[in-house]
Amino acid sequence: MGGQSGYYFSSQALLETGWEKDVLFKVCDGYFESIQPNSTPPSHAVYLDGFMLPTMANVHSHAFQRIMAGAAEVSLNPNDSFWSWRDLMYKVVQKLSPEDAQIIATQLYIDMLKAGYTQVGEFHYLHHAQQGKSYSQPEEMALRIIEAANVSGIGLTLLPVLYSHSGFGGQSPAAGQSRFIHSTESYLDLQEACGKVLVDQPLHRLGICFHSLRAVTQSQIDTVLQTLDQNRVIHIHIAEQQKEVQDCLNWSGQRPVEWLHNNVGLNDRWCLVHATHLNQQEVKDIAKNRAVAGLCLTTEANLGDGIFPAVAFEQAKGRWGIGSDSHVSLSIVEELRTLEYGQRLRDQQRNRLYRPDQTRVGDNLFTQALQGGNQACDVRLGLKVGHRADFMVLDSSHPFMAASKPEDVLNRWLFACNENLIKDVFVAGKQVIKAFRHEQDDLSRLAFTQVIKKVMYDE
Repeated sequence: MGGQSGYYFSSQALLETGWEKDVLFKVCDGYFESIQPNSTPPSHAVYLDGFMLPTMANVHSHAFQRIMAGAAEVSLNPNDSFWSWRDLMYKVVQKLSPEDAQIIATQLYIDMLKAGYTQVGEFHYLHHAQQGKSYSQPEEMALRIIEAANVSGIGLTLLPVLYSHSGFGGQSPAAGQSRFIHSTESYLDLQEACGKVLVDQPLHRLGICFHSLRAVTQSQIDTVLQTLDQNRVIHIHIAEQQKEVQDCLNWSGQRPVEWLHNNVGLNDRWCLVHATHLNQQEVKDIAKNRAVAGLCLTTEANLGDGIFPAVAFEQAKGRWGIGSDSHVSLSIVEELRTLEYGQRLRDQQRNRLYRPDQTRVGDNLFTQALQGGNQACDVRLGLKVGHRADFMVLDSSHPFMAASKPEDVLNRWLFACNENLIKDVFVAGKQVIKAFRHEQDDLSRLAFTQVIKKVMYDE
């Protein structure tokens, strides 16, 4: 999918320097070639009716889990936790065909576009057929994800996952994990196959991914990092639950982030997904090494994982992005609002996540999530010359938008609005959401409905 060219005009646009009036954007081959505030638009420019904002990268997605959203909210155990939720996920995953996975991912990515995400980090570990049998093409399931991204029009950072063990120290995988498992060698083959498919697809990127420290060994991590492209981003689940932290301590005498920092090393290629349970030294280590914390607030709340130490992380100038993970929510608003409100509830104070140079909480949240998402997903989003021409337009007819000054828009949007205000979305200059709709809406929703009935209800 190539990028578009042309002129776009916005009466109010959020640039890196702040809000600017009457901004004319020239787009060439899907990238911003020039940006001129205080301009008069040519007659052939596309007029954007509403507040124009950058879109964002969603740093963490398990596409197939979207089908489970809302299906695990029944108490089957007085001690329900992530681990009991995982048992249900294992049962669901055994039913999914490649066609099902593509349908789920297509609808998910359409909904992400409507939410203002135009790049998605797909943490892809559903590799094999039932009972772990290999497909004739090892990359079969990855191809389905790529096709879903192409049909929807979203940019994809594909993160094929190395998943070999069920616990720290190389424990044998469980039966429910059979569709996920790769050896180091077969994983490297998968990476090579995916790289060949993605080489000519400019919206897409390829990264390296380890499921978790409990699912791989250090020798596997070392071999993969030594073998693959040294510029690729690296993602890993880490320190999501207290049990994981304790198991890591029992195994190594070190906490998960501590172990990773001491034994492998951190840098700006790493995205540490969740990183919920950190001590002060781990906060400092992540921040000083410029790694990204991949926060998935609505999923972490849904699973009862815990509260990320965001105030301390902000004070250390740590980098973070947001993801929707299991997709109980697909809303930038809800992710960022939950992040801020979690800190307020814990600290019993207001306005927690700001920086000395940005005291407006909504503006700081949006800016940090944009920058962290770019780093974690290996893209350049934002209204800036040389960046990909991805942008969204908020509905200016909403009373809070119609009445607000530009400097209040992000706070109003993130803390006062519950309905979706994102009416138009563009990816590489091409409009993919128009007046809240996607061109594949009807067909995709119908197919997704049928997959839900089949997989979740055996209909």
